[in-house]
Parts: sequence; C-alpha cells; structure tokens
Amino acid sequence: MKAVGYKKSLPIADPQSLLDVEISTPAATGRDLLVEIKAVSVNPVDTKVRMRAEPDKEEYKILGFDAAGIVKQVGPEASLFKAGDEVYYAGSIARQGTNSEFHLVDERIVGKKPKSLNFAHAAALPLTTITAWELLFDRFGVKPGKPANAGHLLIIGGAGGVGSILIQLARRLTGLTVIATASRPETQRWCVELGAHFVIDHSQPLAAQLQAIGIKEVEIIASVAATSAHYPKLVEALAPQGQFGLIDDPKTLDALPLKRKAASLHWEFMFARPVFGTPDMIAQHLLLDEVADLVDAGVIRSTFSESLGAINAANLKTAHALVESGKARGKVVLEGF
Repeated sequence: MKAVGYKKSLPIADPQSLLDVEISTPAATGRDLLVEIKAVSVNPVDTKVRMRAEPDKEEYKILGFDAAGIVKQVGPEASLFKAGDEVYYAGSIARQGTNSEFHLVDERIVGKKPKSLNFAHAAALPLTTITAWELLFDRFGVKPGKPANAGHLLIIGGAGGVGSILIQLARRLTGLTVIATASRPETQRWCVELGAHFVIDHSQPLAAQLQAIGIKEVEIIASVAATSAHYPKLVEALAPQGQFGLIDDPKTLDALPLKRKAASLHWEFMFARPVFGTPDMIAQHLLLDEVADLVDAGVIRSTFSESLGAINAANLKTAHALVESGKARGKVVLEGF
C-alpha cells in the first residue's frame, strides 16, 4: 500500500524528511479495525514526533494521527464496528500512523463519523476534540450545564486546533464565560465566530486587558500554546484556588508559583489512554460518538480550514511547514491517495 514515511529525523525542508513509500498492508487482529484512509489532518504532534523519533534502520516511521475513513476489516474481538462503517479517530502515538492507504487502530478509540460531514471535515476533528474534551471535562472536572456564575475560562491560543474546539465546547455545553487569546485580526475574528465571549491579545499584558472587560481574575486557564512565554502572567491572572492546565511541552515548568494561590495543575495528553491501555480507554470512543451527534445537531462545527490536496510527501511537507510556522488557523487536511 502507499504511505508517507521517513527513516531519519530531519528539518522539513530536507528532501528526505518525508518520502512516498510502499509498505505491506496489515491485517486486523484482536480489537483492531483496518481502516481505508480517506482524509487526514496534521497536528503539532506530527512535527514533534518527526524530529524526535527515528525508526529501526530497516523500517519507515509513518506519521499521522487524525483520520477519517471506512472500516474494511474488523478483528475477531471487535464488536463496536463492522466493515463499511464510516469512522473518525486520532490513533495512538505508540503505533504506525495514518499517512497510509490502510491503517490499524483499536476500536475503543474510534468514533462514528458525523453524518453531516465529508471525510475531510471530519478528519479535522478527532485529536483536538479529544484533547479539548478531556482537558475541560476530565482534567478540570467542569460539569456540562449552564448554571449561573459558572466562572471564567481563559484559553491561550484560541485560534489553534485545540483552542478552536475548546471555545465551542465551553460556550455550547457549559455556563463558563469564555475568554480566548489571539494576536492577529483574522484569528481574533475566528475566535469570535466560534463563540468566545471576549478575545484579547496574548502578545500584550493580560491583566490590563482582562480588567478592561471587567474581569479581575479567572478561575480556569487552559494554555494550549506557548506556555513558557506566558506562564508568569497566567499565574498572575489565575484566581485563588483556580485551575491551570496545559497541553504543550515547555522545557521546564515551575509549579511553585501556584502554591500561594492553592491552585491545581493539570497536564493533558490525549494519547495516555491508548498508550497505557487504561481501563477507561473506551471513553474516547464514547466522546467521539457524542461529538458526532453534536456536530450533526449543529451544536459543534468542524475546525477545517483548508485542504492541501492528496496525501503524499510533497503536500505533507507543506502542511508540516505551515504547522511549524505557528500561523495555522484551525486545521489543515489532506484527502485521498
């Protein structure tokens, strides 16, 4: 089958950074599904893994996590899907990726594709949706519903993939006042369109901007990008007994400044459930199904921003370069082989 892989971690501009290759088509065993890939999306984790993980000398490392496609084969222990089902999912960082014509994935982290979306728009959703959902509901423990005085959620990096979903989940499903950050007019408009109550500029002092919109401090902060650059001012903006969560990889993170405010620290990593095979691993299947229903009901929309064409090395290099630039809005997608 066709795939896009690499043998050595290289800058994306290097001709060997991503290669069009032919590899064997796998077969489904256990609870795995063999999925025919119709569309994939590119995330920051794709670029990070490319630069950090090299395969054995005789193999190619295949990247790709987000995918939408059609189940072609089910393992003997699988019971949630059947051949012909349309699905979407984010895969596992511990296995070969979705940049291939066919892909093996454990059914417990797979959801039914939203009926109202095509494969490209569906592929934009899984990884960021799982991350945003787990951060909001599992890590922060926010309860769905719209009680009065639910508090405030500040999202650093609102226009990125995770921020774009987190804005929608918080606005549509909770009573939180949602404040997103974005530094460019086009990304600020994007955050407003997705439902943010307020948008402020993370390149400027935060405290003054929060005060200008009548908010002294925030109870929950979700830092989904550039945590190292903003951490001191985020701790300043956090309310006593508040919650601070992040998803990125600062070289160091000093939790001590949170002590004075008795604040809690949460680190979200959506691959933890599939990597460790946790007893609640099926939670990702359930939440993806629930989000599919929300999409079909018009409550949540895809964060698809553009398609870069077919799934091949040249187009994936373009997508990686865009993600690495930090200027991507929403999600970029590739379709078909």
